[in-house]
Amino acid sequence: MSEGVPTATNMHTAIDQAVSDGDSVYLAGFTHLIPFAAGHEIVRQGYTDLHLIRATPDLIYDQLIAAGVASRVTFSWAGNPGVGSLRAFRRAVEDGVPNAIEIDEYTHFGLTARLAAGARGLPFMPVRTFAGSDLPEQNENIRRVESPFGDDEIYAVPPLCPNVAVVRAQRGDVSGNAHVWGIPGEIPEVALAAETVILSVEEIVDEQVIRSDPNRTLVPGSAVDYVVEEPYGSHPSYAQGCYDRDNQAYLEWNEISESQASIEEWLDEWVYGVTDRREYLEKLDSERLLDLKPSTEYATPIDMGGY
Repeated sequence: MSEGVPTATNMHTAIDQAVSDGDSVYLAGFTHLIPFAAGHEIVRQGYTDLHLIRATPDLIYDQLIAAGVASRVTFSWAGNPGVGSLRAFRRAVEDGVPNAIEIDEYTHFGLTARLAAGARGLPFMPVRTFAGSDLPEQNENIRRVESPFGDDEIYAVPPLCPNVAVVRAQRGDVSGNAHVWGIPGEIPEVALAAETVILSVEEIVDEQVIRSDPNRTLVPGSAVDYVVEEPYGSHPSYAQGCYDRDNQAYLEWNEISESQASIEEWLDEWVYGVTDRREYLEKLDSERLLDLKPSTEYATPIDMGGY
């Protein structure tokens, strides 16, 4: 975890300095504020043997798996939201294409309980959501234990502390303090649990803007190691108040992912074929991006009065 002022840099440098082959990597954001730009940069830099962790793998993990960077995936629900399966994920698990991966599955609360334990430095976290599930028989990290208060047996899960996490927010300052609104998901827990944290924001703002609304500061600068300003860094996911989810892209991915060959063609064009998120955006139809803009901008600074 960061012990000083984080480094303000670009995504290429942040990923290059923070990630190593074999690392456990968490790209945060529960359907919202998903770090697609960071995932694409990981693919471009050619990492291998990564342990990918995420509550909802979504399209970005399908793309990472298809690119061959993953050897293990820890998750609680995998799918293309509103469409169907993650085809590349299934091919890797069922057929070993492009390589075999190990899976480590939980309920949503089971996984976030592991993050909560990691964020708080706890040795384990008790949970009840595995009652009636066969997951404990499939996953050695889910243990049945006797309640110390004598009220039945419960389950316990160990802490989860990823080597690297990328969290996104609508805005942040150069010290790494960031405002999040909309669905916060597991962003606060991931930021505190991970060893190294990359904060990716739509906009870097003055410290006074962050100070003006402390209740919205869900990512503390003390947990952040790198700050990256990356407009549209969540596309085709969404950033509440900045742009909507590009549902067309999710539908398109369902067809693209029908074969490993068609995914590789897509990766060649949209990931390997661009140097960064700016070039990615230039390739997108500008009208498509404009259609995703909300009718009003996100929340303005709030005057909390003088002391």
